[in-house]
Amino acid sequence: MHEPHIATAPSWPVTIHIAGDYLDARRVCREFCDKVGLCVTVHSVDYVYTGDTERGVRVGLINYPRFPKTPGQIEEQAYFLAMMLRERLGQESFSIETPQETTWFSWREQDVRK
Repeated sequence: MHEPHIATAPSWPVTIHIAGDYLDARRVCREFCDKVGLCVTVHSVDYVYTGDTERGVRVGLINYPRFPKTPGQIEEQAYFLAMMLRERLGQESFSIETPQETTWFSWREQDVRK
């Protein structure tokens, strides 16, 4: 047996938080990954907030050492995937979490007016 190839890349995990059906989200992620050449994780989650609960997903992207990217490239892919998820899951908002900050995007009328 031979020694493995070992590669590293600077860590830059990015997570998309969005409400919606897990299986639908997984299908959207599969389509996006096949189109752009990407690997993501998809986790079913419950969002519990004041007065209600909503099913949704967390979609994770990492800086995969086999195909390393810059933090900006990872964040850009996360944004385009989140936009596709928003459209296909019929959502009006999502958040993208990076090691430095979390950005919330909302198209809800009461938020857009602010």
